[in-house]
Amino acid sequence: MKNFRFLLLNLVLITTLLSCNKKKLTEVVEVPLPTAQEKTIMGMPDDVKADEGSFQLDKLPYKYDALSPSISALTMENHYSKHYLTYTNNLNKSIVGTPLENLTIEEVLTKLDPSVLDIKNNAGGYYNHTLYFKCMGPKGGGQPKDTLATAIDKNFITFDDFKREFKNEAAKQFGSGWVWLIVNKSGQLQITTTQDQDNPLMRNATVPGKPILALDLWEHAYYLDYQYKRQNYVDAFFDLINWDKVQENYEEAIAKK
Repeated sequence: MKNFRFLLLNLVLITTLLSCNKKKLTEVVEVPLPTAQEKTIMGMPDDVKADEGSFQLDKLPYKYDALSPSISALTMENHYSKHYLTYTNNLNKSIVGTPLENLTIEEVLTKLDPSVLDIKNNAGGYYNHTLYFKCMGPKGGGQPKDTLATAIDKNFITFDDFKREFKNEAAKQFGSGWVWLIVNKSGQLQITTTQDQDNPLMRNATVPGKPILALDLWEHAYYLDYQYKRQNYVDAFFDLINWDKVQENYEEAIAKK
């Protein structure tokens, strides 16, 4: 009888423990691990300010995540608040006390001495990124309209021909640089490329003209999203182009001819 009571007591104890453990297990809530992007504390574009100087950052016309998935929020934040900001601050430092200090950025680019690399690289970096960011938007893509569409058809036969030529120029560009759609000295549209932070406004430009569309081919513009597949980034760029802004740039360039 004693053995039976002992066994019964153990059975009750084991049943109670199993019941408690089962209850505890059912109360466990699975929490997904944060992604690498969620681990990054990201600010807002409007919070980024350049140091005091002649030039300030142009306001980013959309949030960091607005171009996702073509360009991730992490890439945009890094590009705008790190690279663009650095070029801006370095440009301001490099022109202090020079005749360039109180000029517009276009005037700086046309008047600077290309052999003075500190000024050339930072002035180019500032201007190039300013145009690049403005040429994209969350509702971008599609095709140009109005006078810009007519000009593209006139100079490239069709929009598809223009798109193909632009992508081909990007594919041929070795290393860091830019692809541009410009209004050349004859008032015609032309596609050209430049190395590093050079641009078609500078005196050393092989093909001079007024840029109206810019594509950044530096690795910091795409590597976090596309790694070595740069052409995929170039393809995605056409889903982001703000053709209304490019049209505005075109009309402004033509008006100055």
